[in-house]
Amino acid sequence: MADDAASDDGAGDDATDPEYAAQVREAFPELSEIDDETLREQVVEAWTLGLERGGWQDVYDIPYAWNIHEVTNVEHVRGVTKVALESARVQREFHGADVDVDVVVAACLLHDVGKCYEYVDHVDAELLVDPDREHYATEEVPHSISGYALAHEVGAPISVQRAIPHFLGEVPTRTLEAELVKSANSASSNAITDAAMGITLKEWVAEYSQTQN
Repeated sequence: MADDAASDDGAGDDATDPEYAAQVREAFPELSEIDDETLREQVVEAWTLGLERGGWQDVYDIPYAWNIHEVTNVEHVRGVTKVALESARVQREFHGADVDVDVVVAACLLHDVGKCYEYVDHVDAELLVDPDREHYATEEVPHSISGYALAHEVGAPISVQRAIPHFLGEVPTRTLEAELVKSANSASSNAITDAAMGITLKEWVAEYSQTQN
């Protein structure tokens, strides 16, 4: 269980939009893997804030990458979560590791919430409604960092916050849970870039991006 609560009161300034919240709950059934109800609601709130500020009509409209639209961000996030859960099971049962599953699942579900900000300019305008450009991220603020900021804003535990940045060098000291998120993200991303473009994630990053998906 995630028991190292953040220092603030655990809520952002924006009221949770019930329509967005319902979308998030439907899109990510893996929320049920989080035992801590407060943490579960923080994940929903972070996604809700991101969707509202980005002006998205539907969480499924966010693509995996700016140039890979045939795979949704939802599919990728769920894939990362499933891979990490299975890896955590093996680490626990085969190696006796003490893995905090709540932290792993919450961080996996939040690791790409920052794409709500970052990918607004890479989709058709009809997919958006009244976006708030104050929150838009650019290559100077990659989605893993804006995702960390959303998790911090809603009061997610520091153990979850520190596992969200997943690009090399963003967090100098990584926990077991953070490494699970990072490796599961690589596994999912490599599968997607191979299927969509016939290249590895490393090749995709080198050619197309300043940040890792």
